[in-house]
Amino acid sequence: MLFGIATASFAGAQDYEFQALQTEIKQGPTAIVSLRLIDKRTGKVVPDAVIFTTRMDMAPDGMEMMTTTVNPSTSMEPGVYAFTTNLSMEGGWRFQVAAKIQGEPETVKGEVVLKAVP
Repeated sequence: MLFGIATASFAGAQDYEFQALQTEIKQGPTAIVSLRLIDKRTGKVVPDAVIFTTRMDMAPDGMEMMTTTVNPSTSMEPGVYAFTTNLSMEGGWRFQVAAKIQGEPETVKGEVVLKAVP
């Protein structure tokens, strides 16, 4: 008698990626940063993730301690998460994000590097 063992393939946090819609953002106190959350296995956007941690700093320019606030903003596109931030200086900014996805036990973390331009 043969017994088959069924194995399920579960996604992991490494199967997801945050991508910036634009990497060059106009510098200023009301800069809008939009991210897309992608399931790398399918290439599709992931709607309804719960973003619970954000951090914006100037680590790319060697100033990790220079941070600014990040506030959620409204996005009309499923799977796109928008934020308003104060990009007070021109140069490189790192945006770190952590999210929970329904059905995924692990926290999905990501970071994107942006450039504030005049």
